[in-house]
Amino acid sequence: MTDAVQMDKHTAADPVGMHRVLEPPGSLPQAATRLDTRRELWPDEVRIRVERLNLDAASFRQLEEKHSGDGAAVRDEVLAIIAARGKMQNPVTGSGGMLIGTVEAVGEHSQLGLAVGDRVATLVSLTLTPLVIEDGLARWDGHSEQVPADGYAILFGRSIAAVLPSDLPPALSLSVLDVCGAPALTARVVRSYVKSTSTTGSASGPTVCVIGGAGKSGSLSLAAAREAGAARTIGVVPFEAEAVLLRDAGLADEVVLADARDPLALRSAVTSAGGPADVTVVCVDVPGCEGGAILSTAAGGTVVFFSMATSFSAAALGAEGVAADVTMLVGNGYVPGHAAYALGLLRTDAGVRSLFERRL
Repeated sequence: MTDAVQMDKHTAADPVGMHRVLEPPGSLPQAATRLDTRRELWPDEVRIRVERLNLDAASFRQLEEKHSGDGAAVRDEVLAIIAARGKMQNPVTGSGGMLIGTVEAVGEHSQLGLAVGDRVATLVSLTLTPLVIEDGLARWDGHSEQVPADGYAILFGRSIAAVLPSDLPPALSLSVLDVCGAPALTARVVRSYVKSTSTTGSASGPTVCVIGGAGKSGSLSLAAAREAGAARTIGVVPFEAEAVLLRDAGLADEVVLADARDPLALRSAVTSAGGPADVTVVCVDVPGCEGGAILSTAAGGTVVFFSMATSFSAAALGAEGVAADVTMLVGNGYVPGHAAYALGLLRTDAGVRSLFERRL
């Protein structure tokens, strides 16, 4: 079943969604300030009936702090952002999240492999997804990242979505798929270190430090590092309560307490736990962690930034300023096979699953 728009040369669909950009002309949907949210489809698009949004951690934290924990005010601002922009993109953090829902219409030329009735999670950001909310978010109290919702969203020809697995609760799947790019890229980086050391005759894998190790992306990244061959894993958390949870989960060889915004304290904590790290993965949702991550990484090492609170100018200039010879990667949220890999870690690692279920 389709309900595609009749096209002419002025309304031809672009697979990355340029035809949905209203302002400013010529920008990509993620950079646009306003998108076209009409429900009718171009032939390569898919329309999703929205069931739940998952706001990204940095965006939700910023909104919650701005409104001093007033859930109604948070809800009102989320609704205002979506109404003004035609998508969920926090104007302060620039980030959004993702969603789950059911496919209700498929364009005849869609290449996403989806069918009407499929229950899916979108694996592209809400910052580029045309979105309309029709229930005023009446079932959401504004106090959690997961947002019950009714409305619709549009996927473009080159969007990504995953059919939700039948063996996991939807809310649990949503939490995992929201951050599934982090463990996949962490595993890729760690495997590259293992491969390079094996060619030189060394049997040792890298030391991997995950800053924010008790969180969603952090716990998955620790599990991925171990699975990929890390010789030592270090989990950094800011509070003793999180340290207890991470130790109980058994995901890190060493768990240390440090404020990631304090560069010297972070460096000292990581060094005392067996660092500096060959690979440092930043998974915290607060700004100001760039310097500490750089100082905690060995010369020739790699820093992977997965936080949307990261200032990439601060990272680049900070590394230059302390003469740090490190490679810095931006986790873009997509690695081929990332969804299946993250769900596999959840299914097979009891520690990961316990941390995720506690969050829910």
